[in-house]
Amino acid sequence: MSVPRDERLSGARVASHLLVMVAVAAVMGVIAAGLAIPFAGVLGVGARQVAQAMDNLPAELQTDPLPQKTKLLDADGNTIATIYDENRVNVSLPQVSRIMVKSIVAIEDYRYYEHGALDLKGTLRALITNQANSGVVQGGSSITQQMVKMTLLTQANTRAERRAATDDTYARKLRELRYAIAFEQKYSKDWILERYLNIAYFGDGTYGVQSAARHYFDVNAKDLNLRQSAMLAGLVKNPTGYDPTNSPDKALARRNIVLDRMAELNVISREKAEKTKEMGLGLDVKAAKNGCLYSRAPFFCDYAVAWLLQNPALGETVEERKKMLRTGGLTIRTTLDLDDQTAADNAVAANVYKQDQAVGAIAMVEPGTGAVKALAQSRPMGRSEDAGQTFLNYTVPTKYGGSAGFQAGSTFKPFVLAAAVNRNIPLTTTLNPPAEMTIPQDEFENCPGQPPFAGEWNVSTSTTYGPMDVYRGTQTSSNTFYAMLERETGVCEPFNIAKALGVELTNPNGDDQGNGAERVVTFTLGVANASPLEMAEAYATFGARGLHCDSQPVTDIADADGNELKHFLPSCKQALPQATADAVNDVLRGVQEPGGYGYDIGNTGLVVPSAAKTGTTQDGKSVWYVGYTPQISTAAMIAGATKEGQRPMELAGQTIGGEYIYEVSGSGFAGPMWAQAMQAIDDRLDNEDFVAPDQSAIEGEPTLVPSVSGMSVSEAESALEDAGFNPIQGGAVASGNPAGTVAYTSPSSGSYVPKGSLITVYTSTGVAPPPPDKPDKPGNGGGNGGGPGNGNGNGNGNGNGPGGGR
Repeated sequence: MSVPRDERLSGARVASHLLVMVAVAAVMGVIAAGLAIPFAGVLGVGARQVAQAMDNLPAELQTDPLPQKTKLLDADGNTIATIYDENRVNVSLPQVSRIMVKSIVAIEDYRYYEHGALDLKGTLRALITNQANSGVVQGGSSITQQMVKMTLLTQANTRAERRAATDDTYARKLRELRYAIAFEQKYSKDWILERYLNIAYFGDGTYGVQSAARHYFDVNAKDLNLRQSAMLAGLVKNPTGYDPTNSPDKALARRNIVLDRMAELNVISREKAEKTKEMGLGLDVKAAKNGCLYSRAPFFCDYAVAWLLQNPALGETVEERKKMLRTGGLTIRTTLDLDDQTAADNAVAANVYKQDQAVGAIAMVEPGTGAVKALAQSRPMGRSEDAGQTFLNYTVPTKYGGSAGFQAGSTFKPFVLAAAVNRNIPLTTTLNPPAEMTIPQDEFENCPGQPPFAGEWNVSTSTTYGPMDVYRGTQTSSNTFYAMLERETGVCEPFNIAKALGVELTNPNGDDQGNGAERVVTFTLGVANASPLEMAEAYATFGARGLHCDSQPVTDIADADGNELKHFLPSCKQALPQATADAVNDVLRGVQEPGGYGYDIGNTGLVVPSAAKTGTTQDGKSVWYVGYTPQISTAAMIAGATKEGQRPMELAGQTIGGEYIYEVSGSGFAGPMWAQAMQAIDDRLDNEDFVAPDQSAIEGEPTLVPSVSGMSVSEAESALEDAGFNPIQGGAVASGNPAGTVAYTSPSSGSYVPKGSLITVYTSTGVAPPPPDKPDKPGNGGGNGGGPGNGNGNGNGNGNGPGGGR
């Protein structure tokens, strides 16, 4: 019977390949039987498949870099977290102890340095043993073949590729042999053994000999002794079955097999083997700590990772960046200061307990660089809500941590203050805010091209009212004072200043119905949500004399070989004139001084000059204290939030930090937490003072207030503006001037006040006030000429202005 030509060719091709394998065997000291496949199997049913596989195989296997764990370091080089898919740290062969090298060679491939891609003796021995036992009892793969299999498995990206790398088929063994031959031709034995030791899995989540040495014995691979080396060498055959953390008896028995084999091969003496076998495993297991959950600063770590995932330095896409972080073996140096972190952690923990219906949080940022020094919060990282744990990062903006933030209260007032200074309104400008007032919202200027605000704003203050300058209005955080001041600056400029300083205001107009709008007339009261990091960054701009630097958690990234991949320079821009920042600093330092609401905070143990602003929301759901020096800016926040998430809730009526809270304020509640953190670090700060503002910013240029009595309001405003003043409307008062015309101004005409000052214009009702019943006496504070008196001065008023000295 004749055989078809195609089949004859196929058979010839199979025979040809087998002859090639025999020829290779002759050259490299191997034989086709090294495939551990009976010749009958090769020449039988799978002949055509074998021939086809040989034709299709590439000449060699591309070896990608092995996945390695990434380390995050603090600013001083201490490891704060590791991130990895495979817990591996590559080492060179000289960095592995010689006894470890001898152990692995003895038990896995004792003739490794004598044979080629596969060991004929070992393979034949395994083949005979397996056939005698009708199954796979003994393996015959060389270290090179094992390394090929591990490489294919490590580099498999799909389920099909992983299955192909582990299937017990002739095709896989043939492929491994082909690649093994290529490896032996291209690389040295030492190179192959080094990769083998780095790629091998040693159980319990550890890859490579260095990670295994650190994990099981807390030593480096170069320091492994005989007992330790024998155990690790024994794990490679079955890392799960011999895992010493789960099966110490099996691990011990397997280790002793390795010792016996080493003695049999005269690698060690029989006496030494027996003596070592009498010892226990000697484990000193160090739990693998993968990810930010195990970090010394978990929420800083979480922020740094989120920041890197948005940075193209690690790849074009988020997925590429994730893979680089998990497998690239990077060394990432961060800006974290562990002393600052400890101070922040202790302060938060002492004031807000982890299971409270509130969140305490602190962020520290360095002025002039944006380096984030610490992030701390009261709720620890984890999945157990019952234990107060969460993965929400309350310290950072939403895009980095998931939390929506909390209303910042009066800590927004300095943005209005900066806008006022930009408009040359002197700090000595005096306003006379009432306890409560109603202001038409269309009196507040919106941004160009935006519709005017509508409706009325009913605003009140719970602090002080009456005549006060910018210093006093800020020290006491008077709402009505700042409502009047914002009426002069408009809403647009303070809003834009806040954004320029790092507050992520992304919803200026709200939704279609205006809900959630951030650019509103109540902006100065901090109705927009913010995070501690945003507020620390913004106030750091004041501390750096108007130089705004984006918050930055990372300074350098190096690859697995220590080569610099990226160095991050501070990203800074002059967001405010230095003169404006100096003036703001001069006002805010007053909060820490006598008369300021932060006096008890700023003077309780602090040894360096500081400035601050308190913040309390109208409904008491969050309180803030943001204070800074020229070297550090620290934002402290306590906000009511349910244990299940961050639904805001009132702080009063709760037990927080072990104390029942009757009422809350920024200075009385968040302030002590801020002070505790700052007092722990201020000894390390230079005693650097703020730059004093130019006197013109404080007092302005003395300028004569023109007489506008009897003019129309528009005429009066024009005359005052031409003279360099900022006119504001003060309402109607009893006056003999025609109704609707100007009755008088405050300060009064004929007086000298700083240019840029606010001049309040009062209009006439057309009805003169009744004559006084009796003459004014010293100390009444009554104003002559119809000016309202305050009763807090000794002198009589004169002209058209309000009476009373300060």
